[in-house]
Amino acid sequence: MDNSTCPLDYRYGRKELKEIFGETKRLQYLLDVESALARAHAKVGNIPKKAADEITKKATIDYVKINRVNEIELETKHDIMAVTKALSEVCEGEAGKYIHLGATSYDIVDTANALQFSESTTYIQKGLKELRSNLVKLSKQHKKTVMLGRTHGQHTIPITFGLKMAGYAMEIERHLERLFECKSRLLIGKLSGAVGTGAALGENALIIQQEMLNELKLGIEDVSTQIVCRDRYNELLCILANISTSMEKFATEIRNLQRDEISEVAEAFEAKKQVGSSTMPHKRNPITSEQICGLSRIVRSLIIPAFENSIQWHERDLCNSSSERFIIPHSIILTDWIVYQTNSVFKNLKIFPEKMKKNMAISKGLPMAESMMTTLIKKGMGRGDAHELMRKISLKAVKLEKTLKEVFINENKKLKLLNNNEIEYALNPENYLGVTEKIIDRVIKKLDR
Repeated sequence: MDNSTCPLDYRYGRKELKEIFGETKRLQYLLDVESALARAHAKVGNIPKKAADEITKKATIDYVKINRVNEIELETKHDIMAVTKALSEVCEGEAGKYIHLGATSYDIVDTANALQFSESTTYIQKGLKELRSNLVKLSKQHKKTVMLGRTHGQHTIPITFGLKMAGYAMEIERHLERLFECKSRLLIGKLSGAVGTGAALGENALIIQQEMLNELKLGIEDVSTQIVCRDRYNELLCILANISTSMEKFATEIRNLQRDEISEVAEAFEAKKQVGSSTMPHKRNPITSEQICGLSRIVRSLIIPAFENSIQWHERDLCNSSSERFIIPHSIILTDWIVYQTNSVFKNLKIFPEKMKKNMAISKGLPMAESMMTTLIKKGMGRGDAHELMRKISLKAVKLEKTLKEVFINENKKLKLLNNNEIEYALNPENYLGVTEKIIDRVIKKLDR
């Protein structure tokens, strides 16, 4: 019988990411650190090379079994002692007595964390790059697809769907920059003992630490306590929360544009089998976008306990340990999944340019009031006067339930401000897009790689 209680076990998350944070691979990371420690000791002559070789050979999940580690932990009530004892049991000769020499548990734990961060964030970066490409592709395809801009939920002036996608693509680019930049501060291990002094490692403590972490391709904590400083973890978790927030922002836009009253885009829907509602047969819900929004809120919520964990008693207490077992895997696995799902939405997005045109007509030309105003200014009218005239014309059009064009033409007969060609030009949304194409082209030039 499957007794899984966490949705990561059966509903959310990609297999590759869940494996990185699974028991078996986590054990291998810990063993990788222990074997690197043994080799570092051997290099400075603290232990025989033969012993380091034996530890290295046996420090794999082929020899050290997760079941045995768990059995020992039930007795010792200590996870790292269980790992080191299980490893020593499979080592031949005297090699076992050199395992974990001079180290404290979190020398191993935090260094293993860094190895997990390195591998897992690479998947997130890859997903973001794919999403960036999908968004750039949409910005190219819809560079001239005119739609309403909206602020405060109200119609404003025209934009293009390509401009919206170009903005999203640049947001992804900034997240990629953030992830890249934080890695020099994030991929950090430590080997400095119980309070950061390296006392148990002897006079070669700094050399041993450098040898171990160089082998693991990690940086070194400048001044540690018993743990790597958690401001490093906070930076990653904030970046993940920021990424997930962008994904929710994009997904929320898709949900809004898919509303029946708007219907300008829609998530792909498998018409043959997909069911939208258990009771309403007609429903075609934006379920993937809604899932993205819901899970993004979980990722953001994990920032709070992460920051609380940074406030340690003296050189360290144990409060961070239990909560980090939730925070670290959940935030990374969910962020990767959210990015993956966002890719799915935009890769298969249905876009309806004709509906965008129809929606432009709903406001009876009012979104072109600013265009009319700027045209009047170009003809010599003062900016304030032009704004006031178009404000009054707009209000009158709403009151009379007429188009902006109808009311303006009627006023123009008295004021003789513009000719018919100028009016028609100013009321055409395609003529009031400013430098939209140049902005999109600039994004494409920067990101199309």
